[in-house]
Amino acid sequence: MLISFTFLTGFVPLFSLFGPGMTILSSGNVYKAGTQYLIDYSIKETTGKSSLVYVKDEIKKKNNKKNLDNEIRELVKKRIKLARKKLNLKNINQ
Repeated sequence: MLISFTFLTGFVPLFSLFGPGMTILSSGNVYKAGTQYLIDYSIKETTGKSSLVYVKDEIKKKNNKKNLDNEIRELVKKRIKLARKKLNLKNINQ
């Protein structure tokens, strides 16, 4: 009955207690579980995302930035090589 109540009423905060509950069961550390719950709650309130989704999005942003940095570096290297070739051709013709 509890499961059907949870799914039918949309009472999802029960699942947010699942992670800290597992921490208590596995480690027996209530303080660690409480801290985990508070951090998850504060991230959810601040960003509107769960902590897992938030971390995943941040990693994607960093990877995109690294890819952009690498693309810019490669473009600059190509432009430098082209400029050097042009300068060498001018020096040879003079």
